[in-house]
Formats: sequence, structure tokens, C-alpha cells
Amino acid sequence: MPNDDIMTTKELADYLRIAEKTAYRFASEGKVPGFKVGSAWRFRKGEIERWIAQQEQEGKQK
Repeated sequence: MPNDDIMTTKELADYLRIAEKTAYRFASEGKVPGFKVGSAWRFRKGEIERWIAQQEQEGKQK
């Protein structure tokens, strides 16, 4: 598994073009798929891309 497959909270925020604080809040509230390494959140890029696709589908259903 390549190292760039795992993102930090800052990298997730940059990827989603949101504030880092918002990315952390989303992770803490379970709104985005992620996991903790110690006290730091980490995110698999593939899971985030699937989450984005799911959000798009839910948006189309409304």
C-alpha cells in the first residue's frame, strides 16, 4: 500500500477544500470514514472517494 493512500486531517481538509477544523469535526462526529493512530486521525483516500460518491448520490435523491 503506497504511503499516499493514507491522509492526515490537514491533507483531508486540503483534498476536500474545507477548513482543517471542519475536517477534524467531521471525523470526530463520524461524518467521514477515518481511524485514529494514537490521538491523530488518518483517512484512506479510497474510502474518502467512495464517501464522496455516496454524498453525490444522496444529493441527487433529495
